[in-house]
Amino acid sequence: MRTLNTRNTAAWPLFWIYATLIVYASLYPFDNWRFQGIAPWSFLTAPWPRYWTGFDVLSNVLGYAPLGFLQALAFYRTNRRHSPLVWVVLTAAGLSLLMESLQMLLPVRVPSNVDAALNVCGAMAGAVVARGLAWAGMMDRWGRFRDRWFGVEASGALALLALWPLGLLFPAPVPFGLGQVFERLEAAFTELLQDTPWLEWWPVREVELQPLLPMTETVCVTLGVLLPCLLAYGVVRRTAQRWAVAGGCLLLGLLASALSAALTYGPAHAWDWVSPEVFRGLLLAAVLAAGLVWSPPRLCWVLALAALVLQLSLLNNASADVYFALTLQTWEQGRFIRFHGLIQWLGWLWPYALFIYLVRKLSGSSPLHSA
Repeated sequence: MRTLNTRNTAAWPLFWIYATLIVYASLYPFDNWRFQGIAPWSFLTAPWPRYWTGFDVLSNVLGYAPLGFLQALAFYRTNRRHSPLVWVVLTAAGLSLLMESLQMLLPVRVPSNVDAALNVCGAMAGAVVARGLAWAGMMDRWGRFRDRWFGVEASGALALLALWPLGLLFPAPVPFGLGQVFERLEAAFTELLQDTPWLEWWPVREVELQPLLPMTETVCVTLGVLLPCLLAYGVVRRTAQRWAVAGGCLLLGLLASALSAALTYGPAHAWDWVSPEVFRGLLLAAVLAAGLVWSPPRLCWVLALAALVLQLSLLNNASADVYFALTLQTWEQGRFIRFHGLIQWLGWLWPYALFIYLVRKLSGSSPLHSA
């Protein structure tokens, strides 16, 4: 029987990523920190809040449920001799108490003992779901499926593939064009250094950034769709299985982009983002993914690294248009404020996490040899 360890399950990296997102959501917007003369843990003995809504309860429970689920899943996949429920409760309680205590330093956040209790209950519920799946034999089935389809060291790639559709939910200047951060970083650093002598040392661009040309937009769409396919090709065992994985990546990308447009503009505009340039990029990506399905895994990762560098270079040497700025206002100031920018950070950081993953894999042992 296969020996399970922390290296061959995607649950651990997903658990740590989700824990990081909880920290971000709990401490958003990270400004106006101040000590109010009250012990950070005083909320534990405070009276229960008089007013609360069903959304508050649901959001706290559901917010920590994936954390408990992923941690329990990781334990079941790596060490079946111990029950993970105790560890899930301790982790959720520790993280929740830390976040609620730090919220005492943020005037716009209100710590609550009820929130802390609901967070622990949510994590426990997630662990119970994972226990039910293990009892039903779903863990064993997933293990056998993964053995047939993916290599042993596929956990990092599977985690990246699972996060890719989530990163697409936040509107991007170009469909599938994740990682366009240069313009925003430049503006953020300029604002941060305002009225300081270091502003004079900041390098100033001689030419203003210009929006992408239609042909360049098509290239960026093509590369954005092709990247998860090439990533998957490096860990999928057989050539025949690559066809299914490539089709799944394309389908998930289309559905995530359509959902993003529907949430932003309404269901009637779910497919308005498919312009002629985007359609040509999707078609070209499908053709290239089909043509590369027989390529060796290492070649696929080399091509993925080259495609990633090219796409990031094209995107970050271009500016977002006015319509994209209006889209961000709709997302950030409207009903999507509840996301607290989490999906946005996934979209920004996913390509750079992929870059680190590819560099580490290509500089180490050879990827899976496809049959």
